[in-house]
Amino acid sequence: METQLVLSGQELGIPDGETLVGAWKKSLEVEPRQKLFSFDGREIDRGTFLDLTSKTASDLANSGLVPGDRVLISGENSLDLIVAHVACLRLGLVVVPVNSSYREAELEFLIEDARPAAALVDQKEWHGLLNSTDSDLFVSSIAVKAKSGPMPDLDHAKPEDPALIAYTSGTTGKPKGAVHSQRSLLAGALSVVRAWEWTESDCLLLCLPLFHIHGMGIGLHGTLLAGGSAVIQKGFDKDSIFSEISENKCSMFFGVPTMYHRLVDDERLSQLAALRLCVSGSAPLPADLHQQLKDKGGVDILERYGTTETMLTISNPYSGERRAGSVGFPLPGVEIQIDPESKEILVRGESVFKEYWSKEQETNESFQEDWFKTGDVAEVTDDYVSINGRIKEMIITGGLNVYPQEVDEVIQLHPDIAEAAVSGTKSQEWGEEVVAWIVMEEGINSIGIDEVRKYASQYLASYKIPKRLVIVKELPRNSLGKILRHELKEKGVIDGK
Repeated sequence: METQLVLSGQELGIPDGETLVGAWKKSLEVEPRQKLFSFDGREIDRGTFLDLTSKTASDLANSGLVPGDRVLISGENSLDLIVAHVACLRLGLVVVPVNSSYREAELEFLIEDARPAAALVDQKEWHGLLNSTDSDLFVSSIAVKAKSGPMPDLDHAKPEDPALIAYTSGTTGKPKGAVHSQRSLLAGALSVVRAWEWTESDCLLLCLPLFHIHGMGIGLHGTLLAGGSAVIQKGFDKDSIFSEISENKCSMFFGVPTMYHRLVDDERLSQLAALRLCVSGSAPLPADLHQQLKDKGGVDILERYGTTETMLTISNPYSGERRAGSVGFPLPGVEIQIDPESKEILVRGESVFKEYWSKEQETNESFQEDWFKTGDVAEVTDDYVSINGRIKEMIITGGLNVYPQEVDEVIQLHPDIAEAAVSGTKSQEWGEEVVAWIVMEEGINSIGIDEVRKYASQYLASYKIPKRLVIVKELPRNSLGKILRHELKEKGVIDGK
């Protein structure tokens, strides 16, 4: 029987009693006039930011909120959103970040599941719905209106106190709320600050959404912890990326593969090479795109891996080989284990969440002793970890396992195909059949299944090759660029044999 492979990062060494908000306060009180954030032509320094978050926390407390209450926050990236988020954490409230593009049914689900005491949202159309859903709910815009009253005690949360309920992306079912404590959020941010040598001299260009662990738990929390600065953008805009880099002397950029796809053919790509660090995550970065960025613009992307439940856990090295197709080594404070049979990644460490909100059974099922079962499949070569897909997305055809990501990457190499994603559909003969959904390159209208199969046969065993295909205008993705494979199964007219 194979032994389980365990890899460990360096010790994190967080002092007893330290919390996320406590560490932030220590960082921000030094040189209070130093610039912290800029957004849409507005700048604020560390001291002003602390004052604003104190005032907003007071307004929330005088509106009736008390430590431990859950607060739903949703809106476009803005300074007001950042102030509200930090104010909630300083008061000891539990933040529930929500995707601003959610529809009514999705919002109703979160309200019913999280049962917040307040909702700070900028979407005016949500206010009526929120009030009708729960008449006791305190509903406000993110820029909370002033409430007179005494200043509450701030920054007194304990390390084990809940601070965030981050809902999973729901790629395999209803989202679940991963409960993070002050301690786990601190550990998640501190691990990357150390691994990526993040300092107060760094300026991060941050266009990732602040409702997600990547943008919020790493980009925002890391900036505050390191004492650096950040240029905040409402979202990804290619032209403004390049202009902000030069105007603000940015040193870091965090993105997702979709962003890098849009940047790789831009004549200004080499400007990214002037940054000391470009990070990609939230979805797999194709190895060929990694190489194109390097060849065309001299941009050596650092790819990393994490989950909503664990924060970031694995990263290519800041100093050392950033291997294309790999996510690297365990971060400080993290241990990973590869199950010898399923090849699933199991994670243990201070950044791992403790439970799914109000879901004891799902929590218990997600842990093997004290190891969190990520559901992601990996392999290790020379201590570098590579992600091969998800167990739940795995296709079993004729008793053989097919990992969709492997097939995706091969099909996308075809010169006429821009993007591809495969999924399993039910088959009486095979149990499941491999089916490909593809987006054609601009100017190419169609391609036959025989051509796809012939091309794929150069790289894949016969059982992995798609038996049928669907040509679509775009692949269904969530807001962070992850392919929603369950939607591939739900729509599309399949051609082929």
